[in-house]
Amino acid sequence: MLVTGLRAAEGAPAAEAKPAFPRLVDLGADKCIPCKMMAPVLAELAKEYAGQLDVVFIDVWKNPGEAPRYRINVIPTQIFFDAAGRELFRHEGFYAKKDILAKWKELGVELKAPPAPKES
Repeated sequence: MLVTGLRAAEGAPAAEAKPAFPRLVDLGADKCIPCKMMAPVLAELAKEYAGQLDVVFIDVWKNPGEAPRYRINVIPTQIFFDAAGRELFRHEGFYAKKDILAKWKELGVELKAPPAPKES
């Protein structure tokens, strides 16, 4: 699944590189129903918080070595990493955008809300 504004990880795991921003890694598959439900959430986060948050999708059915590397048992799984690449939290199943943003805040990561759209 290719999601606009979302970076699909190819090859090296997302946590190995030293990211400049906090990173949300979603491990799923493009044919899994809850994973499909996550796609627009991830795309919105990637677009609205570009330059503040790195959002990565890894399709574990197309990249079977990634599931054991990230120690996941269920898809989708979302893993929250700090800017130094340390895992802070993980969640299994669908995760709503408002809940993801609330979790970042709880973890001490302040994301600036995108500007409100201008009325015509």
